Amino acid sequence: MANRSKAQQQAALERLEKFSRFTDSSIGIPFTKFQIGAEAIIGLVPIVGDAAGLVLGSYVLVEAQRAGASKGVKLRMLRNMGIDFLGGLLPVVGDAFDAIYKANTRNTQLLRNYLEKQLEVEPPPPPFPWWTLVWLTVLFAVITGGLTLIL
Repeated sequence: MANRSKAQQQAALERLEKFSRFTDSSIGIPFTKFQIGAEAIIGLVPIVGDAAGLVLGSYVLVEAQRAGASKGVKLRMLRNMGIDFLGGLLPVVGDAFDAIYKANTRNTQLLRNYLEKQLEVEPPPPPFPWWTLVWLTVLFAVITGGLTLIL
């Protein structure tokens, strides 16, 4: 893991949450529960809009690199970005795909899951075996007392 404190990583995740909400779900569609983001609007511009979305999405990847995310996590992020980019290139349906796929949100969640696993607190050590100590003490006393009586 990179040399970033838990507080710095939490702050980065909060920034990514805001970024993902802006790019993927900041605009509610009236009379529905569905939301789209700025990336879907930008994606309406053929090819250039999808390329701009790809550049925007790279921000999450940069933060993952800073946070010390594993190669596997970053590869999954790249896959999500590629799917989003290629899906957005499709005429007509690509714009709907951009609005539904939400790659930035997926990638932020990938990073969050990774960091939560990395930052998990180790389980507390098992309790001290007091009963074992008591029984060993008693056993030692009996053996010592028995040997004293024999000798």
